[in-house]
Amino acid sequence: MKKYSLYIGRWQNWHKGHEWLINQQLTQGKNVWVAIRDVPQDENNPKTAQQILKELSHEPFFTNNFDKILLSIIPDIESVNYGRGVGYDVIYHEPPTDVAAISGTAIRTGHMTPDGTITYDETKG
Repeated sequence: MKKYSLYIGRWQNWHKGHEWLINQQLTQGKNVWVAIRDVPQDENNPKTAQQILKELSHEPFFTNNFDKILLSIIPDIESVNYGRGVGYDVIYHEPPTDVAAISGTAIRTGHMTPDGTITYDETKG
């Protein structure tokens, strides 16, 4: 039976930072479960979980790693909890500064591309 490293998110919009994060486990030969939270649509979540699932399933990152990544929709969650000795780790991955600066909000508003390139400089109007 396969084991998976779980990543829970909204994934709106898919970008280089998400790819970096998931690659932390893929490059170690681990399988990854990308869980898409089924959140209500609003300004910060313009797409449904079903739309995100469809988009991600066509992303080259996912198609190139189809045998190592499980994609699914999960209900919106309030917290992730565990007890002692549950048999898995909780791992934090510290992104490099350039990756940490990538923002899904900036991508949705057209101020940044998914690779982190700034497309609009507010200081220059």
